Amino acid sequence: MPDYLHPLRFGTFITPVNQPPERAVELAGRSEDLGYDLVTFQDHPYQASFHDTWTLLTWVAANTERVTVSGNVLNLPLRQPAVLARAAASLDLLSGGRLSLGLGAGGFYEPIAAMGGPVLTATEAVTGLDEAIDIIRGIWDAGERRPLRVEGSRYRVDGAKRGPEPAHPIPIWLGARKPRMLRLIGAKADGWLPSLPWLRPGELAAGNATIDEAATAAGRDPREITRLLNITGNETAEQLAATALEDGVSVFIVMADDPRLMQRFADEVAPAVREAVERERTATGADASPVRAAAALALRAPGIDYAAVPESLRETAIEPGDFGYRAASANYLRGGSPGLILRPADVDGVRDAIGYAARHRDVPLGVRSAGHGVSGRSVNDGGIVIDVGALNSIDLLDEDTGLVRVGPGARWVDVARVLSPHGLALTSGDYGGVGVGGLATAGGIGWFAREHGLTIDHLRAVELVLADGTPVRASAEERPELFWAMRGAGANFGIATAFEFEADRVGRIGFAQLVSDATDIAGFIERWGATMESAPREVSGQFILGAPRGGQAYAQSMIVIDSDDPERIIELLQPFADIAPLADQSAQLLGYDELIGIFFQEIPHQGRGEPVARSGLAEHLDAALAADAAALLASGASHFFSVRAVGGAVSDVPDDATAYAGRSANFSVVAMGGSNAIDAHWAPLERHFDGMYLSFDTRQGPEVLGMAFPPAHLDRLRDLKRRYDPTGLFRDNFFIDPASP
Repeated sequence: MPDYLHPLRFGTFITPVNQPPERAVELAGRSEDLGYDLVTFQDHPYQASFHDTWTLLTWVAANTERVTVSGNVLNLPLRQPAVLARAAASLDLLSGGRLSLGLGAGGFYEPIAAMGGPVLTATEAVTGLDEAIDIIRGIWDAGERRPLRVEGSRYRVDGAKRGPEPAHPIPIWLGARKPRMLRLIGAKADGWLPSLPWLRPGELAAGNATIDEAATAAGRDPREITRLLNITGNETAEQLAATALEDGVSVFIVMADDPRLMQRFADEVAPAVREAVERERTATGADASPVRAAAALALRAPGIDYAAVPESLRETAIEPGDFGYRAASANYLRGGSPGLILRPADVDGVRDAIGYAARHRDVPLGVRSAGHGVSGRSVNDGGIVIDVGALNSIDLLDEDTGLVRVGPGARWVDVARVLSPHGLALTSGDYGGVGVGGLATAGGIGWFAREHGLTIDHLRAVELVLADGTPVRASAEERPELFWAMRGAGANFGIATAFEFEADRVGRIGFAQLVSDATDIAGFIERWGATMESAPREVSGQFILGAPRGGQAYAQSMIVIDSDDPERIIELLQPFADIAPLADQSAQLLGYDELIGIFFQEIPHQGRGEPVARSGLAEHLDAALAADAAALLASGASHFFSVRAVGGAVSDVPDDATAYAGRSANFSVVAMGGSNAIDAHWAPLERHFDGMYLSFDTRQGPEVLGMAFPPAHLDRLRDLKRRYDPTGLFRDNFFIDPASP
């Protein structure tokens, strides 16, 4: 295969010799200024005259903005693979995805031994490199929960923790000439990196043939493997163009520390090579589109036309087998296996994604913001997911009124961090990793619910794309009926692309965590409910209970008090402390941004399996409800039972003002279990509820809609569904069937 049709790139090969190390950094910066695509460094740790290559790579990455950095090539016997993997991932993250990993088996065995490295035969060195690739890639696979184990003869890891995940799929390039190394490249590596001055005539073609044969035997497409070449820089454009077209080389790296040679090559040779190769490819009609790995192609889902993905979405789309798929296909509790994840960057991209989904009505459709969702409906199996995470802007439009414009892909912790310095806050759930889009279309029960209402009560306008691809704006003045529906049932009517909220004035607040002896579960629940109902509106919060163990149960209460007066905070906390004996307690003053981020961790979601959660809205936590809840917990069917305070300002809003119903409820009750066996023990609780909160319930089917919406609400929503989504495109998140009577 003479031309693998990869895009041409050019780089420099800098020698880290015993001169001021700033010299190497200057040459790297010069390379970037001249338009080179990558900067590489030799790695001979046993040479007294060489600076450390990895340190130079790190420093250069910090002092450049665009170029890729790589060793050319790193001496593996003196670099432990698992540690190297973490160093590489860290540098890739810090540089914004600008690292490639060039590796070599060693070769100079006596100097390596002099440095305390292993004395290896050539066979042992290649075997070690083979094992090292498995370890390195295993460490990078941060989404895999099982500890990494590789039983190698040269390298082994036994239960190593994985991660961090790099910013992009770091390519592994191998410097090689001998057949066994070439076969290893074909089987496992991403690139071949030889040096032209040491190659015999015909050796490039022979090496490519060996690599291609090994790749095919391993079930790979030979085009997956990049062909790189270190050159002197004195070659003509005609020579290099022929090497690209006849030997498949697409990355030429100039081995020179001479700035004049670097400039001449960048100004004269590289452009001529690009022009000649492009001219030939155009003349032959060659398809230079990116190559997808054969293993990834085999994972494609049936029923999805991958070739028809819109141009605006093609570059960022994620398929099974792609880098980042595991994190992109999982949320807080559920792990799905969608066939295609589309990631639009703007409103036009959302329109394209909706149009594409409309042509695939036979596969599921999920819409995802930041991916935290408890119900798991933002991901699916075998279908399409439209991920709006890139629409994550946050703009404070008017500090005086607190008007803020937020993209659906932003997270609430990010919103809080923008607003808090201005003394503003939006009640928005209780965990900073929740995405704006899902919560702001469902309700939004947050830390200030009793004082400031639901998140949707602060929504002043929403921009969305409808099922037919039309972008619209809905507010009290524009499309008021659609605005009504978006506040509580928004997932049925379109994909939100921007929200405008009016934030509240919030300063320092009190936050307490109380661990209470709740062995008398029913008594604790009833007393906690009465205490919260009698508290002033500046008090809100929740408690969490698990199944009792050994006859004992403990409840964790989290109480927020909108005050910065310590004495007032203690006064309002005391009734909660008196509910039951305390096993532990803490209280602190903090900003709302600190509160919403207190439990937040910047790690990818790794949900697996099917979450089971049940939700209900209750007016009071009376003795009968408390007894049924205690029975549920005693059964062991629920491992997590939570009650959040609502009422107050939430109840001030008329029932028919928004699609969200249940305004009279003072409490939102949630139970999670390991299976649907929870239903038998949850059923007695249903008689105490008047409504439910969609975001915390995993049940599906038309009967669930009757639990969430009163008949008048549901009739109104069905009428609107027939108007705005008559074919039922948005059908995978509490589907309101337009065909229902």
